[in-house]
Amino acid sequence: MATVRDITYDLLRALRLTTVFGNPGSTEEPFLGDFPADFTYVLALQEASAVAMADGYAQASNRPVHVNLHTAPGVGNGMGGLVTAWHNKTPLIVTAGQQSREMLLIEPRLTSVRATELAQPYVKWAYEPVRAQDIPAALMRAYATAVQPPTGPVLLSLPLDDWSQPAAGVPALRSLSTRYAPDPQRLREFAEALAASRNPVLVTGGGLDRGGGWPAAVALAERLRAPVWSAPASERVGFPESHRQFQGFLPFAIGPLAERLRGHDVVLVVGAPVFRYYPYLPGDYLPVGARLLHVTDDPDEAARAPVGDSLVADPELTCTALAGLLPVAHRPGPPARPATPVPEPGTPPSPDAFFAVLASAWPADAILVQEAPSSLSALRRQLRVNRPGSYFASASGGLGYGLPAAVGIALAERDSGRNRPVVAVIGDGSFQYSVQALWTAAQLSLPVVFLVLVNQQYAILKAFARLKRTPGVPGLDLPGLDIPAIARGFGCGAATVAAVADLPDALAAGLRADGPTVLAVPISTEVPALL
Repeated sequence: MATVRDITYDLLRALRLTTVFGNPGSTEEPFLGDFPADFTYVLALQEASAVAMADGYAQASNRPVHVNLHTAPGVGNGMGGLVTAWHNKTPLIVTAGQQSREMLLIEPRLTSVRATELAQPYVKWAYEPVRAQDIPAALMRAYATAVQPPTGPVLLSLPLDDWSQPAAGVPALRSLSTRYAPDPQRLREFAEALAASRNPVLVTGGGLDRGGGWPAAVALAERLRAPVWSAPASERVGFPESHRQFQGFLPFAIGPLAERLRGHDVVLVVGAPVFRYYPYLPGDYLPVGARLLHVTDDPDEAARAPVGDSLVADPELTCTALAGLLPVAHRPGPPARPATPVPEPGTPPSPDAFFAVLASAWPADAILVQEAPSSLSALRRQLRVNRPGSYFASASGGLGYGLPAAVGIALAERDSGRNRPVVAVIGDGSFQYSVQALWTAAQLSLPVVFLVLVNQQYAILKAFARLKRTPGVPGLDLPGLDIPAIARGFGCGAATVAAVADLPDALAAGLRADGPTVLAVPISTEVPALL
């Protein structure tokens, strides 16, 4: 007779969930024992890295991914990654071990006492099956929940003695629609507002990249002849940044953002929240007299927007439909975004000088993974992203995502056969949060290049301290970190790029390597302005 484990593995095959990210624990071994030859287990040395690797893999492959965590302590370790996956809208199927049903009443060691509550509110659904026989059907429901918009992580808590129980049958394999079109009446209202606008502006976000919406966004922008801005702190890029109508990146504070939009009477936000604000700098949410129109596939995102009229629908389908309803505008197009000045490289170079050299050596098809908070503005000024699926960052604001996400993305590129080069730009402070992910990259021989910006400090926190007028904050300096030595200890190639002129050759060599390369790059210790 087939067991619960047999049926579950068959369902995982049918759902194409055959790559499993995790760090095995005792409560997971009954599931993982005699691991099938047609499955791949990607070992991370810590659960936070496992979740972030899976996040990167899911985003790059554009399909859900299975993460297997160890009961309550493992879920706890992975929570930072789950918070990021929630905000990134990444469809992860998280299974966590649970103690034996025979002992749950007395709460033995490694019991997840409130397993379905532990990951809340950062999963779309959490469930511990009442019967062992319910596991396959629960997995089908978890999959269906994760892939429907807004996509996101789900969690199943699974007692370790359930796997050997006889199965009660095979759950129906179901397919689901994962996109929904805009309401026609609401769409017409939006189109009428845009057609009557004297000076509209388009603000794009990660939802357009997740849904393949670049061509639709470009067509809409060109029909409107409107300037295009990136939503603040966007986790993905929703519009080609060298397009003549692209203007740059909105600041992530209330007053400065509204000031940047001054002069526009209609603001169309597509595929982004309204807005990601931090720090608090008060002011009006919008310029006086401006109307905001919001397109999102996330009802919660629409509900919490402080201003504007929302349309809950697929961003790409909505852009396409709007373009079909709008006449071609006859207003002059916006002036082109000014060329960014390229400063002379000092010793050590400023972030702008470093990123200018990086941009000159950037492969056209490369993927950028970013977690360098204090240098982000310089990076986005100097290096323009012009291909979909080429920029990934954490939407949550937490650290520890970028390094393991780059590993997952590089693995997805290899598994898909696309083999696009992957370059991660990581601050030396961020690097320490999930440094053990380097081991996985080395074991899998992934040719990802990690550019580690070394300024020996949490410069972003110093910038916040300056803005908030809180001098004397302890713990903001990071002396004594030997980045290349750490990287070599995990099996990576490593070097220090002391002269910025040597960066192009070092980057090219890293991308040709048969494994990961960590390049430590000293940069200026000057604390940048936060906004």
